[in-house]
Amino acid sequence: MTHPLAHTPTSSIEERRAKLVAQAAALQPLLRDLAPRGEEARVLPTEAVSALSEAGVFRLLTPARFGGHQTDLRTLTEVSETLAQGDGSAAWVGMIISVTNWLASLFPDEAQQDVFGADPDARVTGVAAPTGTAEQVEGGWRVTGRWSYNSAAPHATWAAVGALLKDETGAVVDQALVLIPASELAIEDTWRTAGMRATASNTLIADDVFVPAHRVLSVPAASEGEYPRTADDGALYASAFAPMLLLCLAGPLLGLGRAALDTVVGQAVTKPLSFTVHARQADSVGVQTQVAEAALQLETARLHIYAAVDEVDRAASTQPLDYAARTRIRAQAGYAAQQVLSAVSILLNVHGASAFADASPLQRIWRDVNTAARHAGLVPAVGMEVYGKSLLGIGERVSLMV
Repeated sequence: MTHPLAHTPTSSIEERRAKLVAQAAALQPLLRDLAPRGEEARVLPTEAVSALSEAGVFRLLTPARFGGHQTDLRTLTEVSETLAQGDGSAAWVGMIISVTNWLASLFPDEAQQDVFGADPDARVTGVAAPTGTAEQVEGGWRVTGRWSYNSAAPHATWAAVGALLKDETGAVVDQALVLIPASELAIEDTWRTAGMRATASNTLIADDVFVPAHRVLSVPAASEGEYPRTADDGALYASAFAPMLLLCLAGPLLGLGRAALDTVVGQAVTKPLSFTVHARQADSVGVQTQVAEAALQLETARLHIYAAVDEVDRAASTQPLDYAARTRIRAQAGYAAQQVLSAVSILLNVHGASAFADASPLQRIWRDVNTAARHAGLVPAVGMEVYGKSLLGIGERVSLMV
């Protein structure tokens, strides 16, 4: 079944983006209301998952030939930023499924047919870290492993998980992502965290699961833009591997930062500044300057992220990003995340101790931001190292995720 907003030749990507972002904005009150329930249960309520699905979030980057929207990284970022203003966990789940559906679309066409052909509403999640092993057998691989922090695990129909491929002698011959039906994986409830609780980022377990050869994607090759797909689905599926998988993480952070700013500014016009002459926080020069500083830090983060996002989208249809550009983008992602962290910290200083009351959305925003910004793909030290090495002409490569 094709979603009513799925890609059609007559609709421009800008028109589809505007509609999808508007639908995401319309979900904010619902997601905001459901957020406490999701936190308590440590999984998104079914109403939230259904709303995300009906709004087309999971299909943002799915090929049009399977009923997807086939949009771009800009659309995914704007949609997830908008959703996070309602609930960070819901935005994260929507983003993860959408971008991992894109990842599944890089596999050989036969694998794409396995995932999306029989089920246009397929939801792929995954963990890129190669914490599994694959032994070569006739026709494919036998995979065993454990993969932690698999966001949206309860909602997935497929998973793309990292594994070290070993030949018959036991020697590692490649690092890969393998596609496995969710029904062939166990889920261990391990996601007990301070923030992003409703993402249900639990641990996936495979015990000697057979994976046919066509459901394997070489990570070193993909990191250099070599994808085994052959279908002509347009520029989206020529997008740079690591920049797509790293920049997508920033959208929810931007939205959480905006939610914190809106909450603090909205309450500052009535909330008193205790132990001062100010009946309203808004009348304090100290508050005014701190709010301005936080707003500018959030805008700095947005400028970096959207400049990088647009660069990735442009390069997909023109010339592939070279390694130097990819190192800068990796650094920009981590730097932007730190700007959001700093801005939210300032805003909670402005608002005061009441931000940490259970009834305040600020305490959840603070916890969600501080959890999400520590994703391995956003570690600022790694981004700065790879970018600094590139600027200085040092050829050592410390990560495939560049």
